[in-house]
Amino acid sequence: MSIKAVVFDIGNVLIEWQPERFYDSVIGEERRRAMFAAVDLHAMNDKVDLGHHFTDTIYAAAEEYPDWHSEIRMWHDRWIEMASPVIDHSVRLMGALQAKGIPVFSLTNFGIQSYDFAATHYPFLRAFDRDFISGHMAVIKPAAQIYEMLEEASGMGGADLIFTDDRADNIAAADARGWRTHLFEGPQGWADRLVDEGLLDRAEAA
Repeated sequence: MSIKAVVFDIGNVLIEWQPERFYDSVIGEERRRAMFAAVDLHAMNDKVDLGHHFTDTIYAAAEEYPDWHSEIRMWHDRWIEMASPVIDHSVRLMGALQAKGIPVFSLTNFGIQSYDFAATHYPFLRAFDRDFISGHMAVIKPAAQIYEMLEEASGMGGADLIFTDDRADNIAAADARGWRTHLFEGPQGWADRLVDEGLLDRAEAA
């Protein structure tokens, strides 16, 4: 069975997403470790990815933890600095696939307002053939439902799809549905996989 669409995660596949690295650069590693121990910032972000309002959710958390008020608000106010830089080779691969008429979908844990904001900085986020953004779907990876929703909306499933993501749990959930998968550990490995699958040649994958 031939691949009918290529599915990209976004964070750490197309755009680097390293909040800890950002905070280390701004407040220092020791203080960052203390903050992350005191405040479950990733759980806060999961709420955003589930469709809760970006600003309201983060500012509410800042009010709940006054000792970390200004630092938590940075998650919102300086968010684009955390969601950077672009992984240029991955973006080129996305464009190369589409240039050959191969549909490219997103499947991403991303908030509604934060995605719209990111797209003002990264126009390629508006270039997917189909968008599957968790904030709009009210479910996040690796829940089976988000994969089911993509299948139902696209009319594709199993080996029709090849999916790359940087998280092993998200890959395992796709494996369980029979998707072809690639654990993203860097753009060159992904490029090599696309060549191996016959989707791109070496020049197109450069």
